[in-house]
Amino acid sequence: MHATLPLLAISTFPALRRRSVETLQVNLGYRCNQSCVHCHVNAGPQRKEEMTAETIDALLDFIAASPEVKALDLTGGAPELNKHFRRLVVAGRQRGLRVIDRCNLTILEEPGHEDLAGFLAAHRVEVVASLPCYLEENVDRQRGKGTFDASIRGLQGLNALGYAAPDSGLLLNLVFNPQGPTLPPPQEALTAAYREHLGQEFGIVFNDLFTLSNMPIQRFGSMLISKGQFNSYMQLLRSAHRDANVDNVMCRNLLSIDWQGYLYDCDFNQQLGLPLGKPGQPRLHITAVTAAALEGRPIRVADHCYGCTAGQGSSCGGALGEEIAAAPACGV
Repeated sequence: MHATLPLLAISTFPALRRRSVETLQVNLGYRCNQSCVHCHVNAGPQRKEEMTAETIDALLDFIAASPEVKALDLTGGAPELNKHFRRLVVAGRQRGLRVIDRCNLTILEEPGHEDLAGFLAAHRVEVVASLPCYLEENVDRQRGKGTFDASIRGLQGLNALGYAAPDSGLLLNLVFNPQGPTLPPPQEALTAAYREHLGQEFGIVFNDLFTLSNMPIQRFGSMLISKGQFNSYMQLLRSAHRDANVDNVMCRNLLSIDWQGYLYDCDFNQQLGLPLGKPGQPRLHITAVTAAALEGRPIRVADHCYGCTAGQGSSCGGALGEEIAAAPACGV
């Protein structure tokens, strides 16, 4: 059964319109050195999709024609596995953009990437690192045996280069995802728990922790269906919806670009095959528009959007609103 089919029905989610594009979130390909249970991209070592040099050039042309864009958010898969990753980082920084690398940490130990951490530091790239718990058992269950130890070594290596040090300007943020079909715990309280455990046990420091809800699509959605939990999880997301979070959802100021250069309102819509624009229209490509031309357009919504507005809210920058009452544990 395909995990995305239940989400394509008519949705009751509130209508939204785009604002000015401030962030380009670029998916450089679905290849990854890991196959995480919660992955909404269904990434893995066997995936072949990868952004080409020609599409990267078109992306840079799009950026040059769109001065309102301030941030370049690079994701995947493991974005660093794209052979053009470093060229894109350098070009983005030369254009004065804030460049973000969504790093799984274990990539820092892959053959051929031993100098990656130093490259990121030299170009002052913000690192947003996935660490779905501060406990080894939970991380290895979600991401594969040995990934916790490799992640800890990666964080220690980034700290040694100055990441998260006071006044260094090198930002290191962590990302939490729940283990199963539950909402994330309160972000502030969980951040404190992460700081205490990682600091005391491993001497690790970081700037912020972002709590993200698991989206019921791709690999995680398939798991929910196989366990008979899909409908109950969707009901949880709908029942926890808060109107106060709608104004701050990331799709209002973010533009998602897939590995072929096509445009989406967010990375989740990209994985669901819901391109920017009205249903039935041809997909828009970065060679056909500028960021300014997209302002005011309606955003495509479906029931998975409740994952961004449930509880304290969820975005690529973490919680959106007030915290919900829950214990600050990562083993849920």
